[in-house]
Amino acid sequence: MIKTLTLIAVIALISHSALANEAVANIEVSSVGAIKQQWQQEQAIKKLKAVDNESINLLQGKTRQQILTLKDHRVIKHTMPARLNDNNSSATHQAINNSPANLYRSFYIYNGFSQLIDDYDEDGFFQTFSVTFDADVIDTYNIDHANVYAELYLSKNGGDWVHYFTTDNFSIYGDSDNDEYEVYTTLNQGYISDNYDVLIDLYEVGYSDIVATYSSDNTNELYALPLESSDYDPDYVEYHSDSHAHGGTNTLLVICFLLTLVIIKKRLSRKY
Repeated sequence: MIKTLTLIAVIALISHSALANEAVANIEVSSVGAIKQQWQQEQAIKKLKAVDNESINLLQGKTRQQILTLKDHRVIKHTMPARLNDNNSSATHQAINNSPANLYRSFYIYNGFSQLIDDYDEDGFFQTFSVTFDADVIDTYNIDHANVYAELYLSKNGGDWVHYFTTDNFSIYGDSDNDEYEVYTTLNQGYISDNYDVLIDLYEVGYSDIVATYSSDNTNELYALPLESSDYDPDYVEYHSDSHAHGGTNTLLVICFLLTLVIIKKRLSRKY
């Protein structure tokens, strides 16, 4: 009975937060991700354009705190990270996993960067971009391998971190840079033209805590990205007008009129 009431309270809390962030609930994002070496940009963009929007991640559009609450109360069953205060989340990118079974491991996100890709109306705000990050693991017993996944968030001008993508599980190996993970994203709806920061939460598969966090506080490469969704970035359409035909006729009439004036002027000058 107590567990049921707790679950109801959690769902009610999240519903209330969702209503308070109505604009957040109306976002639509398409993303694809994989180990960077598995594809070239052209292949990634092609795959991104083929994404079925009906199969969007259910976490998409929720705030970071909502997701942490859901996972903490086991509403989300993939993994259940413990609560993490937002003030601490962006302050460090080193390991923060307190699981007793995992104390011999340290996780880091060594670096992260973004790339701006598509801006159809050429206003300086992009609807398609990529985020690449390199997660590392250091193991006391020289087991330099771990299976991880990441949750990615965007924040508009220092506002709430809003979830936009969950990666697949992938493997990392020590401090190798051959396991960089790359996510390509097109913002389809709900993102006004503005500057957005990126945050990455890393989890080890099978454990309950966030193991590393990396964000715009750690690098300018994830800070103030000029983004907008495609509903604010229409394709450029070249319009043609038939007015040039009329313009040609008008020009011809002017020329004839000027020639007539010249002829009249010459005749008058001869007369006098």
